[in-house]
Amino acid sequence: MSGITFFLLACLAVLAFIALMILLSAIKIVPEYERGVIFRLGKLMEPRGPGIFFVIPVFERMVRVDLRVITMDVPVQEVITLDNVTIKVNAVLYFQVINPNWAVTKVMDYIRATMQIAQTTLRSVVGQVELDELLAQREKINQKLQQIIDEQTEPWGIKVTIVEVKDVELPQNMQRAMARQAEAEREKRAKLIHADGELQASRTLAEAARVIASEPVTLQLRYLQTLTEIATEKNSTIIFPLPVDTIKTFFNAANPVNSDARHSAD
Repeated sequence: MSGITFFLLACLAVLAFIALMILLSAIKIVPEYERGVIFRLGKLMEPRGPGIFFVIPVFERMVRVDLRVITMDVPVQEVITLDNVTIKVNAVLYFQVINPNWAVTKVMDYIRATMQIAQTTLRSVVGQVELDELLAQREKINQKLQQIIDEQTEPWGIKVTIVEVKDVELPQNMQRAMARQAEAEREKRAKLIHADGELQASRTLAEAARVIASEPVTLQLRYLQTLTEIATEKNSTIIFPLPVDTIKTFFNAANPVNSDARHSAD
């Protein structure tokens, strides 16, 4: 009798343990950044979460889907641009799941599928532009990539938020050619600036010559200013010839009466 009782107790304990395991497996806890996609006997149900809920064992199955933004590096792609330059380019992709049911049921592996779409789109878009446009209008290329990839992943419940071209690797000969072009452009700007300076200086000199021609006394004042500047240097003796016209100008200014009388006598 005691043996039968022990056997029954053991069976009850095993059943209780199994029931406890089934109960624990039915309890699901989903964090805020995840959703649980539920299949009941193979039929898709509404996603559940966040928080705690129950899944009927055997009859229901849950697939977790992360709703956070996923950062993905697009591998280096070798592309021929529109002007027949072979380059290597890579990018970074930011996307997230906005419809967990579609992400599970409409594509087998949404992360891998998004990666493949990003690679093919990167090669296609870069191949349709010239190298100068790719280097100078990076923002425009990024927006075009984001728009095309997002349109293709939208049926899967995937939202592509940002696509950025990271690096553009040029051939060595192209790098040297661009360096020579940049150097030539800098020399061109330097010559233009120098020519513009010469033009402005010549205009200033021409204006000064017109002023001196209209007022001869300005030349004498400039002569005296030059003497004043040289006189500041006391380490040498400098002899300047004094033009008679200069003296005559000052004498005429000092003796206007004699000058007028002389002119009257003449």
